[in-house]
Amino acid sequence: MESHGNGIESSAEIELRGLSIYTHHGVSEAEQEVGQRLEFDISFDVPDCDAVLTDRLEDTVDYGAVCDIVTLAATERSYKTLERLAQVVGERLMAQYGCESVRVRAAKPEPPLPLAIQEVAVEVTQERAVEEDENEG
Repeated sequence: MESHGNGIESSAEIELRGLSIYTHHGVSEAEQEVGQRLEFDISFDVPDCDAVLTDRLEDTVDYGAVCDIVTLAATERSYKTLERLAQVVGERLMAQYGCESVRVRAAKPEPPLPLAIQEVAVEVTQERAVEEDENEG
């Protein structure tokens, strides 16, 4: 976290909820061919968020760009599992924003099950590994 000279360190947690994307993921051919809507909830930290002090847009994350990263990851290819899809989304966000941790929840609001069920979802949390001492090992 960044110190602002007044003894206060600031980081921000960014959350995007209910991002709805039409995708082609799943085990069955029907899911991959016909497709279905998935809903994403994203949460990640911004370690040095100067906007808490400056109130300038350029000092924080562009939420539209975050949506674009998630959308591209979710639509450029098909995955059989929500677990893998959520992992890929998280990896891209960590790479782009240097996050210490990312949480990605991917839900199928209309799962292809013969039961009355509101949704099925997977939540994957990724945290940056603590750097080990290079002399060890």
